[in-house]
Amino acid sequence: MTDKLSSAAEIARDLLRCPSVTPDEGGALAYLEDRLGAAGFTVDRVTFSDEDTPDVENLFATVGTGGAHFVFAGHTDVVPAGDAAAWQHDPFAGTIENGTLYGRGAVDMKGGIAAFAGAALGFLADRGPGFGGRISFLITGDEEGPAVNGTVKLLDWAQAAGHRFDACIVGEPTNPDRLGDAIKVGRRGSLSGVVTVTGVQGHVAYPHLAKNPIADLLKLSTALDRLVLDTGNERFQPSNLEITTIDVGNTATNVIPRQAQAKFNVRFNDHWTVDSLKAHLEAELAGLNDLSCDWTLEFARDSSDSFLTHDSGLIDALSDAVEAETGLRPELSTGGGTSDARFIKNYCPVVEFGLVGQTMHKVDEHVPVSDLDRLAAIYRRFLDSYFASR
Repeated sequence: MTDKLSSAAEIARDLLRCPSVTPDEGGALAYLEDRLGAAGFTVDRVTFSDEDTPDVENLFATVGTGGAHFVFAGHTDVVPAGDAAAWQHDPFAGTIENGTLYGRGAVDMKGGIAAFAGAALGFLADRGPGFGGRISFLITGDEEGPAVNGTVKLLDWAQAAGHRFDACIVGEPTNPDRLGDAIKVGRRGSLSGVVTVTGVQGHVAYPHLAKNPIADLLKLSTALDRLVLDTGNERFQPSNLEITTIDVGNTATNVIPRQAQAKFNVRFNDHWTVDSLKAHLEAELAGLNDLSCDWTLEFARDSSDSFLTHDSGLIDALSDAVEAETGLRPELSTGGGTSDARFIKNYCPVVEFGLVGQTMHKVDEHVPVSDLDRLAAIYRRFLDSYFASR
């Protein structure tokens, strides 16, 4: 069966055999460098560093000259496999069985990278490097991690090197049930925070000599949990705040703890900006007047605003390609979590379209080989359309 694999399926299989658990490169970028370099791409491998985060390798590859500059973007890093013994197949073996490719990253998102690589390589083989524009790959190893030393810095690096982008497709798994269900044309924003309450540690038998932070933390957490931020709009679903953990770290039953924390995340629509949402949350908590302990509210630095792409040319061209290959007119969606599109939207119009996401991050993550081939055909049809008159 190996000899009959399409280019997209072969690349996906080979990428799955690279154990690139974030932030390790695992051989995935080296493989892409060799494959793309052999096809005429100029390839740069760039490593970025930052305080309190691991170093991360990234890849930028480009081919063509002049004209419109189109970018495919994605990530080769994957989440851990978990208990490998629970998998039907080795999660890093790239096993194909009964027309299905198994492995960590098959859907999220080495399969997407393989599909747009196969599409671009086929396009170049047919059109040659003088196709009237440029195609680039923007590949990070940091999307599943802190997202500090990946796409956000690679974009700055590319801009400093003189690259200007006209449009981008991110190959994240966007389809809920079938290939062709949905294109992501925007994303809600994300804001994480932590509430820390500090009291006075003491013996439970002498509460007058201590100050228990837990009661105040529960009041603060309840205030956050009860917030109705908005009701959504025609573009986005309602914003929601979820408390993700409450921690005291106290293993003793006869000690009043000194400190307690609650962490939360907000996924918010375009009713808010990061700054206006921070101010609102701070004001809501500051309005509580029955607290006895000191408390602080701090926000994580990886926050991002919502965005919506309005480029009808990009959206229509991709929608037409999806419909031609699948028979489905995709929904234009803004649901789900965040992706590196939140960084790319500052540089050019960006949409997302990839595989069906039902098995991402799960045991036995897998993708039908037929879906890989159909996705590659969609990307190829899009490239033919995008550079048709250039």
